[in-house]
Amino acid sequence: QVQLVESGGGLVQAGGSLRLSCAASGRTFSRYVMGWFRQAPGKEREFVAYISWSGGNTYYADSVKGRFTISRDNAKNTVYLQMNSLKPEDTAVYYCAANSRLEGLRVVDEYDYWGQGTQVTVSS
Repeated sequence: QVQLVESGGGLVQAGGSLRLSCAASGRTFSRYVMGWFRQAPGKEREFVAYISWSGGNTYYADSVKGRFTISRDNAKNTVYLQMNSLKPEDTAVYYCAANSRLEGLRVVDEYDYWGQGTQVTVSS
């Protein structure tokens, strides 16, 4: 019922920046949380950040604090992830996801809808 489409990935040098976008279509909810996750080759999918409906409550993984910023524009049904000071270890496929139950906000299995991901590669 909800389709999520990520965009904005690409190849960037260490220290550079990228902005990822996640556009939602179909059924949306007035009360839900959006999250970003990432998965590197040979590793499990891991939490990156989430944001509440109002945008007033955000949370980041320790590995990206101070470098990444999550935001949302509800009028456009779009969530963003601004990534600055990128490091080679940030290389992964980045996924956006929606949580309608408002619980387990850092847990992969608690999210209801997922995009297909966008590749981010940071060269050294």
